[in-house]
Amino acid sequence: MPSVRTARAGDLAALTAIYNHYVVHTAITFDVRPLLPDERRPWFDEHHETGRHRLVVAEEGAELVGYASTSRWRPKAAYDTTVESSVYVRHDRVGRGLGRQLYSALFTAIAGEDVQAIVAGVALPNAASIALHGRCGFEQVGVFRGVGRKFDRLWDVAWFQRPAR
Repeated sequence: MPSVRTARAGDLAALTAIYNHYVVHTAITFDVRPLLPDERRPWFDEHHETGRHRLVVAEEGAELVGYASTSRWRPKAAYDTTVESSVYVRHDRVGRGLGRQLYSALFTAIAGEDVQAIVAGVALPNAASIALHGRCGFEQVGVFRGVGRKFDRLWDVAWFQRPAR
């Protein structure tokens, strides 16, 4: 099983490569063109070793094989105790339990923080992500219809929520 640790600045290129696979080949993310590591730097810099917004990576040997994060959900201060989670596993490592391992480590890391709720959006269809979120204690709370346009079609997004503890 891979080890999980807090992300470091030197991980940015590998994190971007994992993400870009999903940008190019899927509607899992609504970015529509691959990003350069420098373009992902602001996202990376929003995560810290302490606090609500964390970024953890799974490492096999010297290779990063996935990551999970909690990020700001909405910009208004009243939403600060809610974070949005995200998990990406390298496309050639899916189906091995890495997503669950990453989420487990991430949610343990923020357990002592002032976080009350964790939300996640899943572009549909995505049976694997729905199953992962269910196994990790999320409950589906709604579906936004046709809110993302990619690959010349509109996509629905299911929203999930779980308590932080």
